[in-house]
Amino acid sequence: MSPNQSSERPSMGKQGAVDELLQRVAQDFETLPRQLQNIASYLERERANIMVQRINEIAEGCDVHPSAVVRFAQRFGYSGFTEMQAVFRSDYTETVKPVRSYQQRIRNVIAEGEGAIVGTSQMALRFIDASRAGLEELANRFDTKQFDAAVDLLVKAENIYVVAVRRTFGIASYIVYALQHTHKRVHLVSGLGGMYREQIRSIGKNDVLIAISYPPYGKETIYCSRVAHQHKAKVLAITDSALGALGRDANITLMVSEGSAFAFRALTSTICLCQALFVALAYKLELKVEETIPPGEYDD
Repeated sequence: MSPNQSSERPSMGKQGAVDELLQRVAQDFETLPRQLQNIASYLERERANIMVQRINEIAEGCDVHPSAVVRFAQRFGYSGFTEMQAVFRSDYTETVKPVRSYQQRIRNVIAEGEGAIVGTSQMALRFIDASRAGLEELANRFDTKQFDAAVDLLVKAENIYVVAVRRTFGIASYIVYALQHTHKRVHLVSGLGGMYREQIRSIGKNDVLIAISYPPYGKETIYCSRVAHQHKAKVLAITDSALGALGRDANITLMVSEGSAFAFRALTSTICLCQALFVALAYKLELKVEETIPPGEYDD
């Protein structure tokens, strides 16, 4: 074992072994060479697919040579890629890797689904099952410490900014709507008229930015996150990876792995997490209000 190689290794087949591995990877991330950082980010982002991918596929996805994937595995105590892959295989089931083009995804469904799908109602049931699986994954991976810390961050915030683009924009709109039912000052960074720069420029050190994004990460969301850091504000990221472009630099990261059907990913788990975040915040704010009201104030 080389001096740079990790001396510990999660037990294969052990419940939570993937999480243990990725936690150790996160701790060492900044010291890893750039190629190994690419692999680390890919493994967390595609954790549900690693068990069915060949080493060449992973290398291509990371834009590295397959030997770099082997070096990564050895860096964290495995004999090679196959032994590391067995950890992912023991904990997760196969999911469909997304395709970039929506039109191409539909064509793939038609090409691959002959005889397997009776009708559109069966497609709907597949989506429901995928959403249910995503919610189960959210519950299994739920980090209570990170969630509690996220709520505390929002409680202390003077202003709450929210940014998300494209498919997650609806989530941002919802959480802004919900948060406006509290006394907090809430701002939707919508980019209307291309004014992301102007809408985020006044964020300050006592404020929080809620940034929501999944690969391929929205460049507008990443930009707003960087501005928030520059202005000493806190960033609460809702994303799929603590090692990705959004989660890596966030103060707090709430991770979500959405279920998918026919290579289309749901948003069920994300909206559920955001609703829980709002309810928890409203609850804590109400408790604070009650603590400041003298006894008998509520009496008629």
